[in-house]
Amino acid sequence: MEIFEELKKRGLIAQVTDEEEIKALINGGGARFYIGFDPTADSLHVGHFMALCLMKRLQMAGNKPVVLLGGGTGHIGDPTGLTDLRSMLTKETIEHNCECFKKQIERFIEFGDDKALIVNNADWLLNLNYVELLREVGVCFTVNNMLRAECYKQRMEKGLSFLEFNYMIMQAYDFWYLNEKYGCNMQFGGDDQWSNMLAGTELIRKKSGKDAYAMTITLLLNSEGKKMGKTSKGAVWLDEDKTSPYDFYQYWRNVADADVMKCIKMLTFIPIESIEEMEHWDESRINEKKEILAYELTKLVHGEQKAAFAQAQARAAFGGGGELPEKDVIVENPTIINVLVAAGICQSNGEARRLIQQGGVSLNDNKVTDINSAVKNGDVIHKGKKVHVKINLK
Repeated sequence: MEIFEELKKRGLIAQVTDEEEIKALINGGGARFYIGFDPTADSLHVGHFMALCLMKRLQMAGNKPVVLLGGGTGHIGDPTGLTDLRSMLTKETIEHNCECFKKQIERFIEFGDDKALIVNNADWLLNLNYVELLREVGVCFTVNNMLRAECYKQRMEKGLSFLEFNYMIMQAYDFWYLNEKYGCNMQFGGDDQWSNMLAGTELIRKKSGKDAYAMTITLLLNSEGKKMGKTSKGAVWLDEDKTSPYDFYQYWRNVADADVMKCIKMLTFIPIESIEEMEHWDESRINEKKEILAYELTKLVHGEQKAAFAQAQARAAFGGGGELPEKDVIVENPTIINVLVAAGICQSNGEARRLIQQGGVSLNDNKVTDINSAVKNGDVIHKGKKVHVKINLK
């Protein structure tokens, strides 16, 4: 099966500008495509995960990815999906976040030898002359068309800043610049980005007289209609210091029954033929599907060893079908030894010390060897194979 047809079967394609041209390009390995990542935090999150998976699929089919870090657009902020102005980040924070993104993306995408390219739009956006930009780029856009865009409509009542109003032009300029300098002929993004992406194809057509293409991915929503990757306690991050491999595994293990097959299709690299077989499994095997989903995605992000360990922990913790117990702990110095005692997992410091020295304590996914190891809010302590407690520090 060719890649375009596979993307369709997996339910990934939301909208395309020119289906036959795009189909021919990516099936023939002729797409030099970009996906942008604005550095709003120091880690990518699950919301970025689908874009990374799409990029990896297309690269495996012979196409050339261009990873665009938004070191320039990050100074403005995309208004899409927001009800208020995004918090303004300092230049130093944006640069730090870009470096963090780069390290994470390199785990998914193969760079070098004309395989993939990573660029930062700070290199061209931050040095633009404002009047020149208005004359060269601004003249290609009408305010009327911009205000019809969904990303702006929802902000008009509460107030859309002039800063954010420029975001569409900046994103369009990115596509034009990448097309001119690197021969980038296609842009991918979430289907909430459609208006911004069309602006880019139109700018290239007007300024350069070339054809360029855009395709959006179907945004994956959970059954409650919230964006993927959100929990009651915040975002699910790809950085294991923010979301441990165990918690990452548990997030996918707890996906709503109605969303499991959709997630398996869109996010895993299980062959589509095998997935179609899974769709005919009896309803009693729903937990087996969830385990497959959680393991495959944890393996992609954190590696096979940590995925296997997270799965073993989850099976031990939930073998009886119960919920992972949580313990509120009040302690001034939350070292592992103090928390073990304060949480009632051990009866004394001596017992806790001996248990650690014997290798009987793990913190999240790592065996504890230092009795002064720090415990953070939300960490899971494992005592042997039967005691598993999530710690809520007070």
